Amino acid sequence: MSVDLTGTYLTLDDGRPAVRFSRTYDQPLDRVWQFVTDPDELAQWFPSRAEFDLRPGGTVTFSGDPNMPESTGRVIAVDEPRHLSFEWGGDELHFDLEEIEEKRTRFTLTNVLGAEDTASRNGAGWEVCLAALDAKARGEAVAGPHTGAGVPWKAFYDGYLAAGVPSGAAVPGLD
Repeated sequence: MSVDLTGTYLTLDDGRPAVRFSRTYDQPLDRVWQFVTDPDELAQWFPSRAEFDLRPGGTVTFSGDPNMPESTGRVIAVDEPRHLSFEWGGDELHFDLEEIEEKRTRFTLTNVLGAEDTASRNGAGWEVCLAALDAKARGEAVAGPHTGAGVPWKAFYDGYLAAGVPSGAAVPGLD
């Protein structure tokens, strides 16, 4: 099965590897900010439920991900409603929101990778999660990223491998 990859593998200016995704949603900036920061909204598309102390240095508590134990992270930066970055499982996640027209928002997710060999695995995972967010932004009912909503994780993974995106990290359920 062929899939359209929406992520880009890149090396940041500081030399760290990352995967980046960008979407445009027909939603106002404040609504997309809720998708990113409200634990109940986030749980519908993000791999874990995340509860934030929304201040630099604040704690993020993660739970409910079948592929990752409960854990905590640290908020790196907050510029409400335009930017949130935090630590998650050895990586950093950066969410950047930009109002591009009235009631339209550009959403950019940058997953700064703790290890380069996680790029294909994480890229495929974000494709699945962002498909759930895309549906949510369209007003469709979303049961969450782990519900098998027909998004072909393995096909995305194979696509990233074929594109030469770094791989080799353990893949839950395949290794």
